[in-house]
Amino acid sequence: MAGAYFGQDVHGIIDRLRNEQLSDGGWNCEAPYSSTRSSFNTTICVLEGLLEYERATGGRPEVTEARLRGQEFLLERRLLRRSTGEMIERDRKGGTAWTRFAFPTWWHYDVLRGLDFLRSAGVTPDERVAEVIDLVASKRDGEGRWPLDTRYPGVMPVEIDEGEGRPSRWNTLRALRVLDWYSARN
Repeated sequence: MAGAYFGQDVHGIIDRLRNEQLSDGGWNCEAPYSSTRSSFNTTICVLEGLLEYERATGGRPEVTEARLRGQEFLLERRLLRRSTGEMIERDRKGGTAWTRFAFPTWWHYDVLRGLDFLRSAGVTPDERVAEVIDLVASKRDGEGRWPLDTRYPGVMPVEIDEGEGRPSRWNTLRALRVLDWYSARN
């Protein structure tokens, strides 16, 4: 939460997020309109915000508990599966493939973003991330870099990559951090 970082009182926002956590452990921006299933897109945004809030303020036990439940939502679904175990090929809302890596991600989820969050949160990797770790490793090119698979609409004040299909500094950094995190698990 940027507000917490800058010393602003964000308790109201944090309490709202905690109260909007769904029974499966995640979040969905459509929950106020009767959605009962969590969204990976919303869940990753909330998880990143809660973690930053905890880092900026020292956190509160109930916030940590909510974040841990949300992390478990991602892990139980192996970062890309429905509760039935079926692989999610594309996001229902935007049609984006979660196996295509973007930077910046804006509000979109992909498995690299999910893994990088778990790494940042200090989660100990287990077999539930092995499938997506293999996916990340498989995307490395012959020069050891990862491409910018897709670009989402949004205004960037400074260009940070050379375009879709080209090597991406940010995807490479995130992928290397994730692979190091995973390899250090033992």
